Amino acid sequence: MPNRTTITTCPPAAVEAALRRLGGNLRTARLRRRLRIQDIADRLGTSRFTVANVEKGKPGASAAAYFGVLWALGLLDDASLVADPDRDEEGRILESALLPTQAPRRRRLDGNF
Repeated sequence: MPNRTTITTCPPAAVEAALRRLGGNLRTARLRRRLRIQDIADRLGTSRFTVANVEKGKPGASAAAYFGVLWALGLLDDASLVADPDRDEEGRILESALLPTQAPRRRRLDGNF
C-alpha cells in the first residue's frame, strides 16, 4: 500500500473547499460542452474514475489529472494565473524589503584582463 500523506487524507478545510469548487467548475464546463466523462478520459488516456475523482475534488487525484482535464476542456491557459508572480502581492512586499537601499561601490579594475 502506498504511503498516504496528510494532505491527501485530511487536507485543510480551505484546500478541500477549493478542490471541490474546482472540480465542480470542471464538471460544469464538461456538461456545457456536452461531453461524457468517458470522452475526457479517452482524451487523457486515463480511466473515467480518475476524471470523476477530479470532478468530485478529491485530494488524492494528481495535479496532472486536474491539469489534464483543464487541457481536455480547452481551459489550460486560465491555469497560468495560478501562483503568477506578478499577482503575488505578499511576495513582492517581502522582496522589496530585502532590496538594498543603495547601489554597491564600484570596484577598481586592476588592468589584468
